[in-house]
Amino acid sequence: MKSVYHYIERNKAKTWFLMLFFAGVIIGIGWYLSYYYNSPAILLYATFFSLISNIWAYWFSDKMVLRMANARELPYEENPELHRIVENLAITAGIPKPRIFLVEDPSPNAFATGRNTKHAVVAVTSGLLDLLDRNELEGVIAHELSHIRHYDILISTIAVVFVGTLSLLARMVLHSSQGDSREKGGGINIILTLVIIILLPLIGTLLRLALSRKREYYADFGAVLLTRYPEGLASALEKIASYHESVKTPSSLESKQSIAHLFISNPSTGKKIRFFQSLFSTHPPIEERIARLRVMDGEDM
Repeated sequence: MKSVYHYIERNKAKTWFLMLFFAGVIIGIGWYLSYYYNSPAILLYATFFSLISNIWAYWFSDKMVLRMANARELPYEENPELHRIVENLAITAGIPKPRIFLVEDPSPNAFATGRNTKHAVVAVTSGLLDLLDRNELEGVIAHELSHIRHYDILISTIAVVFVGTLSLLARMVLHSSQGDSREKGGGINIILTLVIIILLPLIGTLLRLALSRKREYYADFGAVLLTRYPEGLASALEKIASYHESVKTPSSLESKQSIAHLFISNPSTGKKIRFFQSLFSTHPPIEERIARLRVMDGEDM
């Protein structure tokens, strides 16, 4: 089995690849538009935009994610037990204690974000704190700290910015083609335009899937190494899944599908997912994750 350090280096390489790929897509679209309109300035603007987007995604994407989740920083005095849990597990993981944020939502969930171990955040929902006991909460926090330690957080967070930008570009190209069509009677080559409009959102979806659902298994395994108690996380996932299945009223998190891949459990998993839908899910089946943890619980940790 490859070491955690190999996994960390692979994640860093994936992050660079994602940023270069995103820049390539933007510059490619800029080249196409500049060629059609015979305006080299468009290519220059696209190159500048791709550079600024990458810089902004690296430095500020975590703040955007926290705003999208309506998270607020949780003072120590408000929940000292949670702060102690995070601090103790962070020491065990060998990373600085991340900042702790709270999402006021009854749906039990959690996520981690940030650009590295020194600038990381763990966010939990109020529903998670109400539902889980200490051992289960430790399992969930250890899972999120594993994402931080594995450097999953940067690539997952900047993907939010890139997916949103690609969707915006698809709408801009569509608007441009419609206006051009009205003015010229034919407009931009319709085939290439349709390809761009269709492919950009698809690329965004594939970017999130390219993060690999295996990262959740790795984080589950990392949590077990930190807590030495697989049943804690297994029980927590079981309670989270049961909550989603039993509650009919959707939480505010369900509407935030652009950041769904960051959570420990997909906010929309309350519904039965069909086989085809599961192929495009950002999370592996929660039942399979629980089963793997229970197998580990029977082994000598």
